[in-house]
Amino acid sequence: MSPYRLTRVLPADATDAALRSDVLRGLGAAPKHLPPKWFYDARGSDLFEEITRLPEYYPTRAEREILVDRAEEIAAAAGARTLVELGSGSSEKTRLLLRALRELSVYVPVDVSESALAGAGRALLAEHPDLTVHALLADFQHGLPLPEAPGPRLVAFLGGTIGNLLPDERAGFLASLRALLRPGDTLLLGTDLVKDEEVLVAAYDDARGVTAEFNRNVLAVLNRELGADFDPADFDHVALWDARREWIEMRLRARTALTAKIPALDMAVSFAAGEELRTEVSAKFRPEGVRAELAAAGLDLRHWWTDAAGRFALSLSTPIPAP
Repeated sequence: MSPYRLTRVLPADATDAALRSDVLRGLGAAPKHLPPKWFYDARGSDLFEEITRLPEYYPTRAEREILVDRAEEIAAAAGARTLVELGSGSSEKTRLLLRALRELSVYVPVDVSESALAGAGRALLAEHPDLTVHALLADFQHGLPLPEAPGPRLVAFLGGTIGNLLPDERAGFLASLRALLRPGDTLLLGTDLVKDEEVLVAAYDDARGVTAEFNRNVLAVLNRELGADFDPADFDHVALWDARREWIEMRLRARTALTAKIPALDMAVSFAAGEELRTEVSAKFRPEGVRAELAAAGLDLRHWWTDAAGRFALSLSTPIPAP
């Protein structure tokens, strides 16, 4: 078997079809909303990488701290021969796990970006020539046929991305993951934790305005992909903490009344002055909530690690045997 293999689960036109569907549904709703995955074109990905290095944005550093300190423990508890990473991107943090997982023979990165998969795959093979990389070009929220690979398998979902899903979406997603797991497999889940509101808001509204540019970039995506005529400068970046739901919301707020045309959808979208478009939800978690959500999906939380400041957590869970 070749050390690098790519399986295309996404049809060639899947991204365009999904964008059209999300824009029709989300910009036609009240209140207006879009899913955060549309931030991440090439420019958006570069901006997010810049965000992860900002002093206000703690999650990336906190999760990396846990992996640096606990990768050996995670590897020992998982005993994995196959590592599956959902939303793998550059696979940067994965290197810490790969070095600790000494029995690993197969790495399965899953991402919607073929270029990210290929770039990360080449880099990892240069560092781990005995590793087999079987990349999946797939949207992990919409069916994930895992390739045959030696067990036990460790499925990693890092970065706190689980918080971008609404509660019902999280429940369905975790249940779908449980259905993929066999006895002996494990799930490594990254979750950002509830903390002081000032710290949370600052992480999504940095002083340099990088997150504001990242937020507005979704309008540039609509302009390029759908021929829309949004002017990103017509919108203010907003980050709010919803204490009841315990999540951050990022929004774009129209500075004046305006109408934007989206020719590819034969659609015109009107905003009143001050009207907002929600572009991201980022839920924050408490240990008991994580345990309860995993249990509801048929997963037993066995290990819990946090950074020294208690800002972020990694948990390792195993499938609960069916009765």
